[in-house]
Amino acid sequence: MSERPPFETQDGTSGRRRWLRPALLAALAFGGGVAACAAVGHAQPSATADRAAIEAVVRDYILEHPEIIPEAMERLRDKRLTQAVADNRTALETPYHGAWEGAAQPDVTLVTFMDYACGYCRSSLPDIARLLQEDPKLRVVYHELPIIADGSLGAARVSLLAAQTGHFKEFHAAMYAAGNVEPASVVRAATQSGIDAARARAALEADDADPTLMANVRLAQALQVQGTPLFVVGNEVLTGAVGYDKLKAAIAKARGAS
Repeated sequence: MSERPPFETQDGTSGRRRWLRPALLAALAFGGGVAACAAVGHAQPSATADRAAIEAVVRDYILEHPEIIPEAMERLRDKRLTQAVADNRTALETPYHGAWEGAAQPDVTLVTFMDYACGYCRSSLPDIARLLQEDPKLRVVYHELPIIADGSLGAARVSLLAAQTGHFKEFHAAMYAAGNVEPASVVRAATQSGIDAARARAALEADDADPTLMANVRLAQALQVQGTPLFVVGNEVLTGAVGYDKLKAAIAKARGAS
């Protein structure tokens, strides 16, 4: 994958061996060095001696070009990540009540996991707002991932209450404007958003394991991510404050594939 932006928690081959490079990458990523040779037009050897000879060539190549190993591992990770997105797409793209913005009938959904204590999440808000303003067929679905600060969990609980009662957008904006997840700030953001203060305090002080938040953590774990912000669009997973251009490109790619 390309270099990863910040998020909070936070060859020169030639001659007869040149054909080995794509085959070796496939073999390292998906297993089966001998099958990789067959994939480029070489019959799979049946004799033990031929197999040993091919394995020796593969070994020599890897020792001479160890830089292909990280590339192969990255391809393997990408393949597994794509499968994880596919396996969890419905859960990812289904909002919790009103925790979404944009098109009611989108052709592309941008999923984002955020924490109200996350400065990089806050810095991503203008990019999301710009995308929504420019793209009438885009929906943004928000998932709470309260993993950064002690107050993140309480803020996330009140955010779920806001989503249930039709005040999510207002609370979302007020919380990031507050700049912290202290209880007083959370209650103040809730009342500014039209949420009853007593209900907000009750949600803030609840000590049970909320099934929605637990499900969000499991989704993030399935995507092998432990920080925020996390974005999912199409088959692509982006971690960190990646910026408007990368998000827009990922949306265009997802739209083109649909």
